Amino acid sequence: MNKIKTIFIVGPTASGKTSLSIDLAKKFSGEIVCADSMQIYKGIHIASAAPDEEEKQGVPHHLFEFLDLDSRFSVADYVTLARKCIKDINGRKNIPIVVGGTGLYISSLLDNTQYHTENTDYELRKRLEERFDKNSAEKMLSDLSEFDPQTAARLHPNNRRRIIRAFEVYYLTGKTVTELNALSHTAESEIEPLVIGITYANREILYNRINLRTDMMIQSGLIQEAGQTMGNGSGSGAFQAIGHKELYAYIKGECTLEDATELLKRQTRRYAKRQLTWFKRDSRVNWIYADTENIYERAHTLARKFLREEHN
Repeated sequence: MNKIKTIFIVGPTASGKTSLSIDLAKKFSGEIVCADSMQIYKGIHIASAAPDEEEKQGVPHHLFEFLDLDSRFSVADYVTLARKCIKDINGRKNIPIVVGGTGLYISSLLDNTQYHTENTDYELRKRLEERFDKNSAEKMLSDLSEFDPQTAARLHPNNRRRIIRAFEVYYLTGKTVTELNALSHTAESEIEPLVIGITYANREILYNRINLRTDMMIQSGLIQEAGQTMGNGSGSGAFQAIGHKELYAYIKGECTLEDATELLKRQTRRYAKRQLTWFKRDSRVNWIYADTENIYERAHTLARKFLREEHN
């Protein structure tokens, strides 16, 4: 199989992924594919820190700000669209550059996870929900263990949605969640990846970048943007994006702007820490420490070696 050479740029929020991706795209004839679960939505441009047209510098960008906020969108949906983008970019003889901090999006592409989607049977789900509410969670897990003991063993009794889903999958497909998970990693990937991660040896520098960017977002109209989403939608998914929900109390007059801003900074720092924890587990990531080395020179060296091309 002739695999598609694809560059991945990962790392925590505010680390500098966008600027590096555009630099590499311009130098190596690349096109950029979003791997950020918030930048795919319209209406949260400031909160998601999606690049604007000036920042894109004429580089083609894909899967950015194309979904309405109330749209249902799963990891399986993302993988399907991202794989198509990668193939299309390769067909144009350009280099796909996947950029983002959503670990599940990145790992699903890197691991070539095959999502076995099945039609939702809402009547079946309703019956299972009624069964769950009538019985105890422990009884449901006991019943689940009769045909899928591995899934039953790892699910917490409080995880009502996942327990119900395990029954639903089995009844609809005839296969257990455990069986489908095993099948999801059997197909050979069409992608040959170079994964570049940006981080900071001194974590405080990253946190200071987050704090500064938050202040800039506030100045750029983040409060007005949050006001447009407050009270809309299902209260989940994109409507719970970091950058909006922290400001709702201020907009409603329940706290000061200073308190809301500090909460937003704290939540974003925590999110960055979770991102780093996710990516640090992956041995495929080539880490660049932005506070101790030139990220552009290092990334160029990695990309040239990966692409086996001579670029001045």
